[in-house]
Amino acid sequence: MRIVFMGTPDFAVPSLEALIQTENVVGVICQPDRPRGRGHKLSPCPVKVLAESAGIPVFQPEKIKSPEGLARLRTFEPDLCVTAAFGQLLSRENLEVPKLGTINVHASLLPRHRGSAPVHWSILMGDQVTGVTTMMTDVGMDTGDILLMREIPIGLEDTAGTMTDRLAVTGADLLIETIRRLKAGTLKRIPQDSSLATTEPKLTRELGNLDFSKTAEELNRQVRGLSPWPGAYTTLDENVIKIGSLRGTEGEGIPGLILTANPVSGLTVACGGGAVELSEIQVPGSRMMSAREYLRGHRIETGKVLGNQDAE
Repeated sequence: MRIVFMGTPDFAVPSLEALIQTENVVGVICQPDRPRGRGHKLSPCPVKVLAESAGIPVFQPEKIKSPEGLARLRTFEPDLCVTAAFGQLLSRENLEVPKLGTINVHASLLPRHRGSAPVHWSILMGDQVTGVTTMMTDVGMDTGDILLMREIPIGLEDTAGTMTDRLAVTGADLLIETIRRLKAGTLKRIPQDSSLATTEPKLTRELGNLDFSKTAEELNRQVRGLSPWPGAYTTLDENVIKIGSLRGTEGEGIPGLILTANPVSGLTVACGGGAVELSEIQVPGSRMMSAREYLRGHRIETGKVLGNQDAE
């Protein structure tokens, strides 16, 4: 079976690795190289790095829907296409190229959390369980028929980063099982119940701006759901403070009021219905560290109120 794989970030790497080990991957399509790091140098995505190391031809179209993208896809003559966090929607013409269709590996239990950031939104919205779905891709946003599903619980300390890593491995296993059943003729397609669907927006940096009128639980989910990117933050004296982790604690005051700021009690801030301890922080010009460690050598005044300005 000739397979073309379409994916871009770390989440897609285990799926491509599994396909390389078990199937005939004739081509890989991923997003173009993008500027990364402080030097803003063009850097390849993780999927491209793996594909090139395996000697697989790589194509990086700005738009797979373009005439050039469609023509290049056709040159691979795929029997099956597989997508995993590719980052582009496929056109009907794209979907008509592979003889057996296109299978997508999606990091949620569809139809819940359609869209580009399902792992983050599962934590932000307080889900206790998430998982991976393999589905037949159609022209909609994650609207195709469900093939297989596998559930994974969300731990109280899980972040979007830790959950993505776990789901990526599960997704690779589920993909191989899906293809095995496809070959055996035992794969069933289950239409999605659109009445149960949720579709959340793309992530932005502004989503990380902490609103201390929320409860400790809501703030905790916000920090974990946006870690490592785009990250949670607040402001003090017009300086942006990034928040690595926080937890609920005792205390009261107007939302955002700094209640304690010392190495013993830590950095505690009033919030809706109580208070939170900002356990890990990163101030301008410093690394992410324990707030108590930071307060051993630096002073933060109690009585001030953390603001709600946008991060730069």
